Amino acid sequence: MLKTLTTALVASVAMIATASACEITLKSSDTHPDGYPTVEAVKYMGDLLKERTDGRICVEVFHSAQLGEEKDTIEQTKFGVIDLNRVSTGPFNNIVEETKVVSLPYIFKSVDHMHRVVDGPIGDDILKGFEPEGFIGLTYYDGGARSFYNKVKPIKSMDDLKGMKIRVMQSDIFVDMMTALGANATPLPYGEVYSSIQTGVIDGAENNWPSFESSGHYEVAGNYTLDQHLIVPEVLVMSKVSWDKLSPEDQALVKQAAKDSTPKMRELWAAREKVSEEKVRAAGVNIITDIDKAPFMAAMDAVYEKHVTSDKLKDLVKRIRATD
Repeated sequence: MLKTLTTALVASVAMIATASACEITLKSSDTHPDGYPTVEAVKYMGDLLKERTDGRICVEVFHSAQLGEEKDTIEQTKFGVIDLNRVSTGPFNNIVEETKVVSLPYIFKSVDHMHRVVDGPIGDDILKGFEPEGFIGLTYYDGGARSFYNKVKPIKSMDDLKGMKIRVMQSDIFVDMMTALGANATPLPYGEVYSSIQTGVIDGAENNWPSFESSGHYEVAGNYTLDQHLIVPEVLVMSKVSWDKLSPEDQALVKQAAKDSTPKMRELWAAREKVSEEKVRAAGVNIITDIDKAPFMAAMDAVYEKHVTSDKLKDLVKRIRATD
């Protein structure tokens, strides 16, 4: 016991010494577990910042929803309680109007198409929309292609979805998408999905390969339909309260380190997707690829009509569709 206490004391002293060496420590939140590509990308950003500032600016990453689910952490970030936050653009739909566009079903032709859009002027214009709402949009991360999974039956058509209770992120667009497909949308925090499927509160949810695997949802939802209805980028934002405390020089360093973490995230993401897919398939999950997407896409006309209402959003949709 004495040896254990001594080891713990030494570790604590080392942690205090490390923290004291940093003049500025930015607290960052992520709902995903340690080792997940987005978590590791923000750690990488922190390494770049620490190196480029000679240890003056550090980033402390709180993974696994330690600081709360996304909706809660967005509020904390706005008020400066959390400095950095990795969040899907979905929960921002009702806060930052521009994020609605990248959250539209089937707006992107592929993941590569999404990259070309967010890496260019369209992506920059969307990030600018965060500042009036109290955030600084720093960079985009991948959220993969989202597909449906459930414990009831294989989904091969819209008829199969009819009446199913499907969890979605807390976004009006996603709720309306499910309604247009004939399902019952059930907005729930990410951390409640496993038990909700297990107990029958919901029939299933929708997400990408790594989230489906790392959350353990594949253990309780044995049918995964690769319809890829959403390719929603994730975003790394900073509290404007925290941002305004930095010098212009440090602001530039933070923004560049964030941008430089994106290629690293994509590299980790591609590797993680492969591993997650192999693990899910090995577990015997029923993977459905034989699906006609045309009726699904046609049903989205009503969603676009309802949510793409301003000239700003109509212009963004037009520009995205014109991007090769």
